[in-house]
Amino acid sequence: MSTITKRVIQALNGDKVDRPPFICPGGMLNMVTTELMKKTDIYWPDAHMDEKSLAKLAIEVHKLTGIENLGVPFCMTVEAEAMGARVYMGTTDTEPRVIEYPLTQIIEWPKLQAIRQDRGRIGLVGDAVTRLSVSNIDAPVIANIIGPISLATSLIEPMIFFRALGKQPQQAHAFLSFLTDNLISYGRTLLQAGAQILTISDPSGTGDILGPRRFADFALPYINRILEELEGEYQACIVHICGGLHTILNEINQLKAQGISIDSNTSITAIHAALDNKVVVGNVSTHLLQNGDPDRVKAASLSCLRNGAAVLSPACGISTSTPVANLQAMAAAVSEYLPQG
Repeated sequence: MSTITKRVIQALNGDKVDRPPFICPGGMLNMVTTELMKKTDIYWPDAHMDEKSLAKLAIEVHKLTGIENLGVPFCMTVEAEAMGARVYMGTTDTEPRVIEYPLTQIIEWPKLQAIRQDRGRIGLVGDAVTRLSVSNIDAPVIANIIGPISLATSLIEPMIFFRALGKQPQQAHAFLSFLTDNLISYGRTLLQAGAQILTISDPSGTGDILGPRRFADFALPYINRILEELEGEYQACIVHICGGLHTILNEINQLKAQGISIDSNTSITAIHAALDNKVVVGNVSTHLLQNGDPDRVKAASLSCLRNGAAVLSPACGISTSTPVANLQAMAAAVSEYLPQG
């Protein structure tokens, strides 16, 4: 196992490493910028629809920024598209997004298409992962999947779904169980294609939206089922939850993932103190990355590490207008960081 790959996997599993790694997983936690596209001459939206471009762009981003992983895709619409959502593929500056839901009410979920290799970009992303896994690049490949709540809100208008959690809980559970089965299948496809790390990003499954009780009822069991079903097929895993986590720290502690990726409005110090045997991933502000200068970014990165982040990462998906120099400043921070004690 290569030095960088070993370091990232060991750090995510809570093992001792020589220094913290710097990652930006992909998927919702996108790392591609317009400046990087210009430097590589590989552009969105065409790159989203070609496995060679997906893989090459991931490799070039790693080389140009110092991000210590390879990750695809660069959006969170692949699963929804494969299940019947209509997706606008975006522009050079904007990521793909769902523009038409296949469902109008939750009871319609049985009509959804199952995720299959020949639908949408599912097979294409798997092929890109295969290309990355045999590229001999000294960095681990991350398989990115969307979380069940966020997939649900990509298939039906979010407020209809969130109301159904209270008014139609049995239908909501059946819907989420079906989505989870499909996410397990898709995650397994990417892991069998050669990815070593699994990242589940569930931005709509935050405590800010759900609250502790509904997070415990409708998010936690389904994320954990994915992790349990795929355990043994990944070498490390990360769960990213957006928003403030302070109201759901007990529930976050029950996640089966070792790595917990956090947004910038969650205190690293607080979450590090509250969680048992979890690895904190994060959480440099994406606003700072977009608008700050390298010195400020480097200082913020070092602060994250001193406060308890074991793996440095942006707090969320970065803006496409983020300067490459600011990502390079994060890479410099992990190289120069001296652990306390």
